Amino acid sequence: MRVGVMIGPEKGDSARKLSRMLDDIAWAEEAGMDTAWIPQIPTDFDALITIAAMGLQTRRIELGTAVVPLQAQHPIALARQALSAQAAAGGRLALGVGPSHHWIVRDMLGLPYERPAGYTRDYLEVLHAGLTGPGTVEVGNDTFTVHNPLDLGPVAPVPVLVAALGPVMLRIAGERADGTILWMADERAVADHVVPKITKAAAEAGRAAPRIVAGLPVCLCRPGEAAEAKARANRILGEAEVSPNYQRLLEQGDARDVGDICIAGDERQIAAGLRRYANAGATDLSVRLLPIGDNREELVASKRRTREMIAELARELR
Repeated sequence: MRVGVMIGPEKGDSARKLSRMLDDIAWAEEAGMDTAWIPQIPTDFDALITIAAMGLQTRRIELGTAVVPLQAQHPIALARQALSAQAAAGGRLALGVGPSHHWIVRDMLGLPYERPAGYTRDYLEVLHAGLTGPGTVEVGNDTFTVHNPLDLGPVAPVPVLVAALGPVMLRIAGERADGTILWMADERAVADHVVPKITKAAAEAGRAAPRIVAGLPVCLCRPGEAAEAKARANRILGEAEVSPNYQRLLEQGDARDVGDICIAGDERQIAAGLRRYANAGATDLSVRLLPIGDNREELVASKRRTREMIAELARELR
């Protein structure tokens, strides 16, 4: 199983954000992490531009988006952007995409949020054509009619992973992509809901076994502090629970909220939690480091302890 960390922008001015993110990716590469996943936060840095910058600063680690909302740009524009980032990263990009949520697409961007699964299927057809250039992209489907020349070709194949939570999206991810990126999925949801559906769809389409990237918050702490960590997860990450998509995914498992999914405790407890995901069928873990503390210094120290422990565990879980 591959183990990676989420690296995302935090509060502060843009120059300091970028500097912190480049420091974090330098640590992840030096620590031997397999992957780094860059979230596309609606209000913040562009994930693919960030990956391009990280690609120029690293040599080995895989760099993935988690995830780029499809509705925000035409598939040709996204293909062009991904090919550019792939060149900057020397072939280490994993392009995570998804149809996002109504509160981003409709409420924030003012775009229609209709037939997200059908839109994703049609979008992937154009995107895949654009990622396999150079040449003219000629695609016609229910959503797009494209006749677009592209002089760009990939320096290496670009794996595409789709954020798929429900049965229809999991089928699309299995049939038309290289895997899925999850958030708000506990071990039972992965084992009983995600793995069987996406694996069956991939097999029936003649595709290789899909990657299943499980994102989850992790906090190294004393066992008596686990409740504090779970409460903080609910406080700073719980806004996603307003999405019907995530609510339906939670119903497939035992967790009620992101705090239940958070793995918090000592090294032994965290190792056991990560192994449960591996046993459930996750091929990759995307760890969202969750520090606890009463001030900035304590939060920074907590984050560093957790990430060093995750790096050690990553070597054991390979």
